[in-house]
Amino acid sequence: MSSAAEQEAVAGAVAAEEGRPAAVVNGARHKAPGVPVWPGTPVPLGARFRVGPDGVAGTNFALWAGGAEAVDLCLFDEEGKETRARLTELTHEIWHGFVPGVMPGQRYGYRVHGRWDPWTGGRWNPAKLLLDPYARAVDGDFSLPPEVYGHVRDWPQQHVADTVRDDRDSAPYVPKGVVVHDDSPDDEWRDDRRPKTPWADSVIYEVHVRGFTKLHPGIPRELRGTYAGLAHPAAVEHLVKLGVTAVELLPVHQFAHEDHLLRKGLRNYWGYNSVGYFAPHAAYAASGTTGQQVGEFKHMVRALHAAGIEVILDVVYNHTAEAGELGPTLSLKGIDNRGYYRLQSDARRYADYTGCGNTLHVVQPHVLRLITDSLRYWVTEMGVDGFRFDLAAALARSMHDVDMLSPFLAVIAQDPVLRRVKLIAEPWDVGSGGYQVGSFPPLWTEWNDRYRNAVRDFWRGALPDVRDLGYRLSGSSDLYAWGGRRPYASVNFVTAHDGFTLRDLVSYERKHNEANGEGNRDGSDDNRAWNCGAEGETDDERVRALRRRQLRNLLTTLLLSTGVPMLVAGDELGRTQRGNNNAYCQDNEISWLDWGLLEEPGWRALFDLTSRLIELRHRHPVLRRRAFFSGRAHSADGLRDLAWFTARGSEMTERDWYAPAATLGMYLSGRDIPGRDERGAPIVDDSFLAVLHAGERPVSFVLPGPPWAQRYEVVVDTSREEQQEAPGVEHRAGAAITVPARAVLLLRVVG
Repeated sequence: MSSAAEQEAVAGAVAAEEGRPAAVVNGARHKAPGVPVWPGTPVPLGARFRVGPDGVAGTNFALWAGGAEAVDLCLFDEEGKETRARLTELTHEIWHGFVPGVMPGQRYGYRVHGRWDPWTGGRWNPAKLLLDPYARAVDGDFSLPPEVYGHVRDWPQQHVADTVRDDRDSAPYVPKGVVVHDDSPDDEWRDDRRPKTPWADSVIYEVHVRGFTKLHPGIPRELRGTYAGLAHPAAVEHLVKLGVTAVELLPVHQFAHEDHLLRKGLRNYWGYNSVGYFAPHAAYAASGTTGQQVGEFKHMVRALHAAGIEVILDVVYNHTAEAGELGPTLSLKGIDNRGYYRLQSDARRYADYTGCGNTLHVVQPHVLRLITDSLRYWVTEMGVDGFRFDLAAALARSMHDVDMLSPFLAVIAQDPVLRRVKLIAEPWDVGSGGYQVGSFPPLWTEWNDRYRNAVRDFWRGALPDVRDLGYRLSGSSDLYAWGGRRPYASVNFVTAHDGFTLRDLVSYERKHNEANGEGNRDGSDDNRAWNCGAEGETDDERVRALRRRQLRNLLTTLLLSTGVPMLVAGDELGRTQRGNNNAYCQDNEISWLDWGLLEEPGWRALFDLTSRLIELRHRHPVLRRRAFFSGRAHSADGLRDLAWFTARGSEMTERDWYAPAATLGMYLSGRDIPGRDERGAPIVDDSFLAVLHAGERPVSFVLPGPPWAQRYEVVVDTSREEQQEAPGVEHRAGAAITVPARAVLLLRVVG
C-alpha cells in the first residue's frame, strides 16, 4: 500500500464486502467494525494498518504487557462510543490481534487486566483506558480529573491513597491513540536532502515550536504555534539569516500537563513530561489531530532540510508523565508497572533519579526496545537528524550506578541507524553519582555546563583567575581529550531553556518566579548573574548600554570558542522572561519570542552582530577546529597553534594562570590546523588574536610581535554598538592598544 488513493480503495472494498459506508483515511467517519479479532502477529508493536489474510485491510495491534492477565482493545467512534475486543493471542509477553476493517483515523486505547497489588508493584486497573506506548498519533488532551488515577486520588489518608483502587472509567477524560498509515509513498522523501552538517561546523539553536512562532507577524495566524508555522518561509528566513545549522526542538513527543499546574490554571510549556514516544505533540499541529500531525511534522522537517538546517529533538526517555505512586495512570503504569519502571525495595515506591517521580527501567529489554524503536522511527520515518537526551545519566544507569558500559549506551553504539545521527547527552541526573560531564563515550557530545559557569563567572568578575576559562575557550581538553573524542564533544552554551535568558542574565541577580505560583521557591538560586547595577528593567541609559555590551561580550565569547556553540532562540533579539528562571509553565508572552524587538535599533544591532559572528565562524576553520590544540611549536620560528598572552604582551606563565586576572589574550594560529580538506590539501586559514577584558576600566594591551604577527586588523569590537565591516583599524605588532572596559576585541593577523 503506497498511496492514499490505494488506501481509500482498500477501505471501499472492505466496506462494500461488509455492507457499510466506507471509512475515510485519516478522517472522522470511521465506524468500528463488528468483526471478530483475528490472531495477527506480535510484531511490529503498536497499531499498524496493513493488508491481512485474503487481502482484507485492517490493523494489527500488538502490546507488550508481560505480567498482565488479559488485554482489551478499545475502539472509539465519533461520539466516543466504545467497542471492546479481547486480544487472546499471547506471544513472548506480547498481546496481539488483527482487526479487519480498522482503518487509519481510528481512535483506540487499551484496558489491561491484572492483580491490583501496589505492595508488590502491581497496579493493573481495567477501569483505566491506557494510551498505546507505540501510538503514532494522539487525539485529545490530558485533563487529569480524579477518574484518570488508578487509585482514589482524594482519599482522606493520603499516605495510603495509592493502595485504594479507583474503579471509575477514565475513557471520557483521556486522549486516544490514532491508527496512522505510516507506509509512506516511495517518493515522499525523494526530494529531501539531509544537510549532514559535520559536528565541527554545527551551530545549534534551541527553539520551542510554539514559542518561536506564536507571535511572528510574518506567519499566518492559523499557523502560529505549530509545526507548519516553523516550516513557514518567514520562520525559516530568520534561521537562515542568523546562520544556524540545526534547530534543537524542545520536546515534541506527546506530553501531558501536571496536575498541580492544571489546578493553578497553568500548563506545562516546555514539554518535559512525555507520555507518547512516537507521537508528535498534537497541540502543535495546525492540520488536525487524527493523524494529520504526522504529515505536518514531516513537512516541517523537509522545509528545514531544504534550507540546510538539521532537526534535533530534545527527548525525555528518563521518566514519563505518570509521576510516582500518587500520579495518574495514563499508559505504562497500567500496562505493567513493574516491567516499565524502576521500583524501590518497597515496591509501592518508585526509584526517582529524575526529580519527576519515576524513572524508566532501561535495563529491561522491552523498555530498551521501546526507546530504540522510538529513536529509529523518528530518524527513518520522520526524518530527524539527531537527539538531545534529557538527564542522560539516568539512561546510563545499570542496576543503580551510572555505567558507561550500560545496556542503553551499548545498544546505541552498535545500532546501524542511531550511531550515525547526532547524539547529545545532558550528562547528569539528580541521583547519587549522577554528574557525569566529560564521561560519556566517544560517540556522544555533551552539554558542557562547566563552560557556562566559567564564561558567566568571567564576565561578572567572579573568577579569581583564568585557568578554567582557558580550558573552556579552547575546547575543554581537560574533559574530552580521551578515547578519540574531539573538541566538538563539548556543546558550549551560556544559556539554555532552563534558567535566565541572556538578557535576564545581565538584568537580574535574583530569580523572579512569582508567576509560577510556587512562592518563588522553584528554580535555581545559582544564577551566576550580574544585573549591571540595577535589578530588572530600568530607564538608566548607562545601565542599559552596559547590559547590551555584556550581551555582545557573552555572544562573542560563545561563538569564538572551540566546540559546538548552542544559542537559545530569542537571545539574539534580547528576549526577556522578566527575571523568571524556570518558565516551564509559562505558555504566554513570558516565554514567547517578541519579534517586535527586531524593530528596535539596539536589539537589531545585537542580531546583526550574532549573525556576523556565526558567518565569521563558518568562514574560518581555525574557529571550528576538528582536533584539540597541541600548544607546541610546529615550525622553526616557534609559532604554536595556540598561545595565551597577558596584557603585557608576554606569554602566560604558570604563575599568571594562578593570579587574579580580568584580561586574557588567546592566539589562534591558522597555519597549524591539523587535518586536510576533502581534496587532501592542507587546511590553512587566517590567524586571530582574541582579547577578552572583563575589567571595569580600560586596559592597555601590548600586541604580541613576531613570530605571532607583524600587524593586526580589528575585526570585532564589542564596545561598539554598531560593528564596522572589514577592513577595520590596523595596529602594528608590539604596539600598546587600549582595550575598552568590559569588551572583546578580535584581531586578524594581516602580516
